[in-house]
Amino acid sequence: MAYLPLSTANLPDPVIDPAQGSSPADYFNTVTYNGNSSNPASVTGVGFQPDFVWVKTRSFGNTNHRLQDVVRGSNKRLMSDLTSAEIDTAGGIQSFDSDGFTVGDGTSKDGFIHFGGRTFVAWNWKANGSGVSNTDGSITSTVSANTESGFSVGTFVGNQTAGATVGHGLSQAPEMIIIKDRPTVNDWPVYHTSISPSQTIKLNSTNAAFTESTIWNNTAPTTSVFTLGSSNLANNNTKSHVFYAFHSVEGFSKFGSYTGNGSTDGPFVYTGFRPAFVMVKANANEPWWMMDSSRDSYNVMSKELVADGSDSEYDRTNAYLDFLSNGFKLRNNDGWHNNSGVTHIYMAFAENPFKYSNAR
Repeated sequence: MAYLPLSTANLPDPVIDPAQGSSPADYFNTVTYNGNSSNPASVTGVGFQPDFVWVKTRSFGNTNHRLQDVVRGSNKRLMSDLTSAEIDTAGGIQSFDSDGFTVGDGTSKDGFIHFGGRTFVAWNWKANGSGVSNTDGSITSTVSANTESGFSVGTFVGNQTAGATVGHGLSQAPEMIIIKDRPTVNDWPVYHTSISPSQTIKLNSTNAAFTESTIWNNTAPTTSVFTLGSSNLANNNTKSHVFYAFHSVEGFSKFGSYTGNGSTDGPFVYTGFRPAFVMVKANANEPWWMMDSSRDSYNVMSKELVADGSDSEYDRTNAYLDFLSNGFKLRNNDGWHNNSGVTHIYMAFAENPFKYSNAR
């Protein structure tokens, strides 16, 4: 049997291959910007027209996350840290543009995505435009799906029927699904491949996963649909819901878990790429924390935000995380990041595939 030399050049070509003219940044990108309170204002540098934008104020506390997408339409805002219903706001994203997005009135509270004198971060995903009808499930959905990058965003109207199915538009089974009942004050249930489909975990909460088979009907997603139970968290009768669905793509994204060891020499988590962004949740009463290579370009990384809280950006004085050429390494022993013996679920997106990446 012949063996190839140990070299990154002999690694398999990634699906999204820089050598073939495509880059992870063509499908996911993070931009940071300064607010100026102008109306309107353009945020550029994304590199593509985003279909899902998640914005957070970095420099000022008590400001909520803003999640907007092309399927629901501009101006329609949800907040990952609150159970609030969807708001139609003049201060949100007015349009999704070829290299970013345009925001409205930045002088009001609703304009907390470009308020003057503050700094912001926006995480941007590319799907496939405004969405098309999908009849794969028993409930018809409207879906914008990018099968190459393993991401889709869609809407559907719930029927509160156990066993109802919704088409997600992807070519593989989603490994993570986030849902929000749009017009109702309700939680954000999350399905994750590392947690049983008899359980769910909430994006807006620090709580650990809890057993409730009426949310995902104790059924894992398939290559065409995900299944819902009768719970009004994800299948509220006659109510419109939005979902964000993801699956791993070699060299671009990864959805998995690691077990904390409670040591400052924490676990190494292999992703197959140098991360551009990670979001992690300990399956315990701990926050969802988020780090990216745009806010923190060199190791050891210390700047983080929490998806379930309105806190300003934490800039830790002690070491927390390294982004490496093929994954990330925990450098802290606290409960958020490295809770001893506890499973931590994560989502991660690439800056560069391992084949082409360098450590810093």
